[in-house]
Amino acid sequence: MITLHHAPQTRSMRVLWLLNELGVAFQVVEHAFDKTLRAPEFLSLSPAGRVPALEIEGERMFESGAMMEYLCERFPEAGLGRLPGEMDRMAWLVWLHFAETISQHVAALTQQHIVLYEDALRSPVVMKLEAARLQKCYAAIEARLSTPVENRDYLLTSGFSACDIAVGQAVYMARHFARLDGFPETAQWYARITERPGFRAALPEAGAARLYERDFYEAWDG
Repeated sequence: MITLHHAPQTRSMRVLWLLNELGVAFQVVEHAFDKTLRAPEFLSLSPAGRVPALEIEGERMFESGAMMEYLCERFPEAGLGRLPGEMDRMAWLVWLHFAETISQHVAALTQQHIVLYEDALRSPVVMKLEAARLQKCYAAIEARLSTPVENRDYLLTSGFSACDIAVGQAVYMARHFARLDGFPETAQWYARITERPGFRAALPEAGAARLYERDFYEAWDG
């Protein structure tokens, strides 16, 4: 059995989305995004006290990018990975891990807007810089999707893959801090992939605790 340890609106969402798309049997153990992730029992699954953690046939994983690579290799029939020697393998690796570049900027903004409760600890400069860096990430996606090649509906020429899941989930988080205005191809791509049932099933359930209480967080002016 595959068990995913998950907190809504965190990096674990990308693994949950992937599992939905793979169509394999799995179960979810949901955690609050709080100090309980530092409990000894959870630290035995994820030494840094972060989600996701994945249990699969007695083995444990605690890095979402590694989970996605492993799951795509374990279930190649789903066609969401690109194995060595296959078309788009290099691009698959690059874009799969580009999601973490986006997520690092999102994490900095989440800390500034949500985790830090005292205004004296927040930095308008950091907020504006990190939001601008998200827009640079959007520009990289826009350039990729604007490449004049056949079948550029997704990040890879060969079609929908785990790259779209990883980067799409990162953009889902990033849109709380930087809008997609001015990035039309990226906006269309995002709308396309988030219509998928796998994405919808990875969203927080109605009434569930959320990391983000607002749809958008404006930069704080101090």
